[in-house]
Amino acid sequence: MNLYAKLQARAAQNKPIRIGVIGAGKFASMYLAQVPKTPGIHLVGIADLLPDNAKRNLARVGWPSEQYSAASLDEALAHGNTHVGDDWLALVKHPAIDVMVEATGSPIAAVDHCLGAFANGKHVVNVTVEADALCGPMLGKRARDAGVIYSLAYGDQPALVCDLVDWARAAGFNVVSAGRGATSGCLNMRSQHLTRFGITGD
Repeated sequence: MNLYAKLQARAAQNKPIRIGVIGAGKFASMYLAQVPKTPGIHLVGIADLLPDNAKRNLARVGWPSEQYSAASLDEALAHGNTHVGDDWLALVKHPAIDVMVEATGSPIAAVDHCLGAFANGKHVVNVTVEADALCGPMLGKRARDAGVIYSLAYGDQPALVCDLVDWARAAGFNVVSAGRGATSGCLNMRSQHLTRFGITGD
């Protein structure tokens, strides 16, 4: 069963993946634009330092105002809409949230957010790749120790490189090096993740 079918099944069972997003600026806006079109998920809450800016971004990517009008996370859960606030700790501590999306673009803050999420039993999709470049292996270990999943967003350079390596090996190719794109600063990120596949820069 593919990912879309699994999401459709969750929607049919009324068991959506309940998501919290930290940071609703440029990075998050691309994801937020797709949320209303994705079955099987419920974006319960968004935490941003500037909630009014977050709401403007939601409006800009096509969200009707009533969809982000919930006064609290509990109200959002009850009515199927989204709460926008500035308290990321409340978001990661809420027992109903399944997955956190870290999209602040601030490496130091992102590490704190990821660790806070792990401590509260939340899976994390980290869009702030700079935080992963800084200490991705440590974050991965902390997640494993907490019994949760730590992942980069599919579509970002390191995740695509790892996916490419996995595909090539599954197809029987002997991978001796891997890379994708020309984004400055990606080499360190790639090397950290490719080490998991047994590939070094030597």
